[in-house]
Amino acid sequence: QVQLVESGGGLVPGGSLRLSCAASGFTFSGYAMRWYRQAPGKGRELVGVISSGGSTYYPDSVKGRFTISRDNAKNTVFLQMNSLKPEDTAVYYCYAEARLIWGQGTQVTVSS
Repeated sequence: QVQLVESGGGLVPGGSLRLSCAASGFTFSGYAMRWYRQAPGKGRELVGVISSGGSTYYPDSVKGRFTISRDNAKNTVFLQMNSLKPEDTAVYYCYAEARLIWGQGTQVTVSS
């Protein structure tokens, strides 16, 4: 079964979280991976991209705070989120580029 499963979300007053996305059912190392987020009433927003070769991209909204990485041996992509703000509250989804495979998302809520 082709599947992406996100984990690591939670309720925090700020600080940091690390999200994980475990992939199965396809050759993970051959695909670029993305992280998106969607807040209530808003569209889906790209927060990071990592290519199969390890190149990364971040939009200005998270640049300098978020870091995307991957461990191909473990079929996992990570999103390290530092200096979290209430505006970062959203459901975070991972996505396998080209394969059009989405996870179900993990909720991140930044309070205070």
